[in-house]
Order: sequence, then C-alpha cells, then structure tokens
Amino acid sequence: MTPFLEIYKFFETEFPLNQHGIDELFSLFKVEKHTKGTILLLENSKEKKLRFLNNGIVREYYASEDKEVNINFYVKPQFISDLLTFSQNTATKKNQETLTSVEILSIERQPFFDLLEKYQCGKTFVEASFQKLLKQKERLEFNRTTKSPEELYNELFIYKPEWIQNIPQYHLASYLNVTPETLSRIKKRIS
Repeated sequence: MTPFLEIYKFFETEFPLNQHGIDELFSLFKVEKHTKGTILLLENSKEKKLRFLNNGIVREYYASEDKEVNINFYVKPQFISDLLTFSQNTATKKNQETLTSVEILSIERQPFFDLLEKYQCGKTFVEASFQKLLKQKERLEFNRTTKSPEELYNELFIYKPEWIQNIPQYHLASYLNVTPETLSRIKKRIS
C-alpha cells in the first residue's frame, strides 16, 4: 500500500469507490520510476495513461522551434496527465519533463475508463476534472494578462513556496515570462 498512500487519499476524498473498487483500481496501477531529464509527455502524442506523481518534480511546457515556455510545475502528489486529451483521446500540445527523479503511478486509458463505468463514477470523475482544469486555466490566463511579473512572483511566494524552493530559477523565469536576470531583480526587491 505504501506507493499508493497519496492516491488512496485522493480517491477516498474526491471520488469515493467502495473498498472492492479501490482494490481493483490499485491492481491496475503500475509503479514507474524515471530519472531526471526524462520526457514523460511529448506534444502531438496521445495521453495513453492516467499518471499520478507520487514524488519528484515535473515541469509542463509548450515548445516551439526556438523557445520553451513553462506553464506548470508538479511538486506534490497529484495527477499530472493532460486530462483533456486523456479523456478525449486526442493529441496533446503539451510537453512534460522530469526535473528530478520521479515515481509515478500509471494506469492505461481503457482499463481506467472501464473501471469507472463499472462503478458508475466515470462521468463524475471526468466532469469534476474538467471543472477543475477550466478554473485553473482561466485563473492562469487572467493572472498572466492582468498582473505584472512581480505580482505573479509574489503570488508564487505566498501560494506556491515549494516552487520557489525546488524549481530552478531559469524555469521560474520562463513561467513568469521574464529573463532570469529580471527575476533576480524582482526577488531582490521583494526580499
């Protein structure tokens, strides 16, 4: 049960299944270990697994020929799959890379949806996931268009201190859409 402790807490509170359903769900998950620098998700590919980050750090980003822009970091036990493309079985526009060694619990797409249908909680899971995803996306878009990089960094300082402590500065600068030098000046002003 040890690698499943965090995900067990998630399903126990967010999407309660009976004990048999939880046991069946966990029997489908596989433990994956990846080293730093591993690409977990590549743009224009399909999200074939539901992936739960048990420990480690993952960055999520968009890439063009000349630039990468970080859009999220995962530092706590949580789902890291592109839920939209996972549920719709479409190609993703995102990339994910491990910033440290990570342990991930994963389940293949079809067995997961079969299980949710069997226990009649699939619709609830997908709808709740979409609602959460849309709220996060809307908040991020609003913040990035209405707030200065200094205000955004200050919010990270308050609401996501684990990012500041664990994410390399050049990745945070990309997330804030500033240069690392500008981020250094922002940090000095706030300190």
